[in-house]
Amino acid sequence: MRHHRFNTLKLGLVSAIALTTGQYMAHAQDDSGEQEEARTLGRVTVTAQRREEDLIDVPLSVSAFDAAQLEATGAVDITSIQRSTPNATIEVARGSNSTLIAFIRGVGQQDPLWGFEPGVGLYVDDVYIARPQGAILDIFDIDRIEVLRGPQGTLYGRNTIGGAIKYVTKKMSDEPELKAKVNFGSYSQLDTIVSGSTPIGDQFAIGGAIASYQRDGYGKNLFTGAEHYDKDVLAYRVSAEWQPTSDFFVRFAYDKSQDDSNAKHGHRLLPSADGTLPVTDNVYDTRGGAGDDNSVETEGYSLTAEWDVNPAVTLKSITAYREGHTVTPIDFDALPQPDFDVPAYYNDDQFSQEFQMLYTGDRLSGVAGIYYLDGSADGAFDLLLSSLGVTVFQGGKQDKENFSLYGDFTYDLTDRWSVSLGGRYTKDETTADVTRELWLGLGSGSFDADNQTSLFLATQTGYTGLNREDEEFTPRISVSYKATDDINLYATYAQGFKAGGFDPRARADLDPLGLSQEGFGPEKVDSYEIGLKGNFFDNRLQLNTAAFYAEYTDQQITVQSGADSDNDGVNDTFVSSVFNAGSSEYKGLEIEGSWFISDEFTLMGNLGYIDAEIKEILSAGVNIADQFVTQNTPELQGQLSLNYMKDFGPDFGAISITGSASYRDEYYLFNVPNEGFDPGTNVVFPQGGPALDPDSYTLLDLSLVWTSPSEKLKFGIHGRNLTDEEYRVAAYNFVTPSQLGADSAYSAFYGPPRTVTASISYEF
Repeated sequence: MRHHRFNTLKLGLVSAIALTTGQYMAHAQDDSGEQEEARTLGRVTVTAQRREEDLIDVPLSVSAFDAAQLEATGAVDITSIQRSTPNATIEVARGSNSTLIAFIRGVGQQDPLWGFEPGVGLYVDDVYIARPQGAILDIFDIDRIEVLRGPQGTLYGRNTIGGAIKYVTKKMSDEPELKAKVNFGSYSQLDTIVSGSTPIGDQFAIGGAIASYQRDGYGKNLFTGAEHYDKDVLAYRVSAEWQPTSDFFVRFAYDKSQDDSNAKHGHRLLPSADGTLPVTDNVYDTRGGAGDDNSVETEGYSLTAEWDVNPAVTLKSITAYREGHTVTPIDFDALPQPDFDVPAYYNDDQFSQEFQMLYTGDRLSGVAGIYYLDGSADGAFDLLLSSLGVTVFQGGKQDKENFSLYGDFTYDLTDRWSVSLGGRYTKDETTADVTRELWLGLGSGSFDADNQTSLFLATQTGYTGLNREDEEFTPRISVSYKATDDINLYATYAQGFKAGGFDPRARADLDPLGLSQEGFGPEKVDSYEIGLKGNFFDNRLQLNTAAFYAEYTDQQITVQSGADSDNDGVNDTFVSSVFNAGSSEYKGLEIEGSWFISDEFTLMGNLGYIDAEIKEILSAGVNIADQFVTQNTPELQGQLSLNYMKDFGPDFGAISITGSASYRDEYYLFNVPNEGFDPGTNVVFPQGGPALDPDSYTLLDLSLVWTSPSEKLKFGIHGRNLTDEEYRVAAYNFVTPSQLGADSAYSAFYGPPRTVTASISYEF
């Protein structure tokens, strides 16, 4: 069994690189006689604290990526920023093309089923996205992306216990703009993106963007012949801005995304139980027979109004509505027969209203707000077990109503010292229905009303109107000291909170005491952080560092396994349990830096180290924490990039070449480790099975972008994963410790293989 441990060799190597570059920086400047003309770092402006600030002045751990950075490296969607963000896992969920799984500093949520709240908040232009379906946002018409690490609650509308990802779209210009971009490359990739805006008179402007993403699959469905890991997405945004006076502004925005990529069934790591179907040679191939048609549709409206009452006070209102619909087949066993196949659908909608008051005075600045969210998520699926001749139907709904008051203010005690105080009161009310039925035959009449062949056997769960309320006050305090205008030291304490809920897979027939009707409780994080942000050597070196310690209490853990309901020795159903772990401890280090070696070369890097351990899980009075691990949290991860930029003058334009190496340590996909099983330990698969948890891996990327002298035309070539590394990002396991179905589920999902993409864009 693997253990979390400090890997001295790897961490020492990366730290030595960082320290060595700093020493070379000093020599480079000492030896140069043209220091005044050297290219230097520009200020990075973010809105992490709901007001525009230099990144160096923000007493939070923030990674910021503007549109130019993302374009220079060929970033495809928001999962691309995982490589550049310390201690973050931002991936596509298993069996999905566009469902987001996000963890920051060990805190997140793996299960995207209705009823589970994300641990990392996703915001699009200050609107909180409550559900993970359709949340893998493609990067187009964007201004920047910010990633905030640690609990967020005193600055944002919805409290998020692990952190926040802010996706900020591009604002309109005072002049007409039109930009077109085409990407083409490996696997018949063809993307077309058009965006633009225009003012209408002095007070009004309209704009929009449309993007089509098309690509063949990295593999094939060997049973149906369909593309596997393909992409078929159409997304667009429209917006209108009205500014009747200099101190009043209104923006309306609408966006929609339609993902019709084929269902993703995964690569089975075991042959079929009868030995007739071997493991496929290509990890991107599958033999899933559950079907290929898949649809994820999301859309949303928002209305934002800002009024500058006076130079010190701004009032802001953010009104938003969003909804999503998913229809998908999930093939757990990844084999042709309809055994362990799960046709499913999910629906969600949310309404949110936020009022803010932003204040900026001589010494005092901050934000206070009221937030309300009314959200609903429902769905249903059939679990088809043809080997047993039965179907398990699971359906339900969970409504979430949230009311919050929050505020966070910073007071400058002196020109160097400042203190920030924040607090949040949160009240969450959750209402749930949970239905579970057993049917004889393939498919249930509850999921498909036209199914007249199956016979209803029993209701295993019939909960309606379950209700719980969770409320909490969570504080934040931060002290900052600006040693110089370019160096800021800070210490922060923040508390995060996520409300409880109800297990959408609860089994009432196996719960004689009815404990599942009480649901699982809220979880809480107490986070302590110290950091240093600075610009050194006349703004040629920028370095941000943070050390953190977090006490994670009552962590919500989900465990699913096969079960034998009639004691005949055969697992004929599955059971799910959600419980609150007693305590966990997370401590780590984060380093981000950029160094202008010369006018042409820039070295950039980041490092994340975390020691994450579950300390206490009590079962019948016995601590069984050593049986569990933290998921989606590699101990060490980092990236090192080198950029070469050269301006060839007014006749030839400029080029930018960026090469990077990104490393992720081995980690666990579930809260229970899976390192495979030995031959002879499983009756159905006596040959044993390989590990599911990912090994460590390194990805190499290289990008070249040429910009015309007018800066209107750009041509880029982007190679990603150039060594064609096979790396796992998700998995299914229903073989060990318990088998379900004839062949059960033992499949893995992989990140993209080597791809090369050419892009051409023109700004008219």
